[in-house]
Amino acid sequence: MELADTVVILTGASSGIGEAAARWLAAQGAHTVLAARRSERLSALAGELDGAMAVPTDVTVPWQVQRLVAKTLEAFGRVDVLVNAAARQLRVPIAEVAPSDVRAVLELEVVASLVAMQAVLPPMRRQRTGSIVNVSSAASLQGAFDLGSWAAAKAALNAVSEVARQELSPYGINVSVVYPPLDPSADPAAATIGLAIRTGAPHLLVADPPRPITIPSDGRSPPTDVPLEATTG
Repeated sequence: MELADTVVILTGASSGIGEAAARWLAAQGAHTVLAARRSERLSALAGELDGAMAVPTDVTVPWQVQRLVAKTLEAFGRVDVLVNAAARQLRVPIAEVAPSDVRAVLELEVVASLVAMQAVLPPMRRQRTGSIVNVSSAASLQGAFDLGSWAAAKAALNAVSEVARQELSPYGINVSVVYPPLDPSADPAAATIGLAIRTGAPHLLVADPPRPITIPSDGRSPPTDVPLEATTG
């Protein structure tokens, strides 16, 4: 899928990977629809980017996600891409993590991403084309101290993405997962998301350059050479 004139909804767009992806995609000529809770920051970013629109959204509230998609369709007539970048890293040892915090992370990382995917499916199915990019983490592929609960949420997102890829491919909809290291550089993360949209690659490690990886779907162990820290070359 080419990026110029593409209509892209980005969650978590007010900071971090979401913001970096919005800037990168806008520079490629995409129309970015920016979604996050911080309305002032979101509006300021939209004012900096050509063809951008801010829609303040709490992605854990389903009706707000439906409104986000409706406003996108009202403004542009279609939805080409969804980037699920809203995230909340939870770095607490297993012995100390609060169940309420685990539930909140699952709600944001898994349930909200699923709700957003469901919301864009009607227009994408009508169009017979689309791209969904879910931002996971390298931590979901191997153990990392203090990150067990967050990694579990990202691993669940990986599983949802794998099934969605199989179910939606007959409609021309690609589902990709990108895996940033724990402290990713903004530019490689954004470029990796762009590559996922362009190629429909199912799994991409955020690096410079981005690296395709193979995730077994038959229950075997995931790759063990995925670095948790940012790498180049």
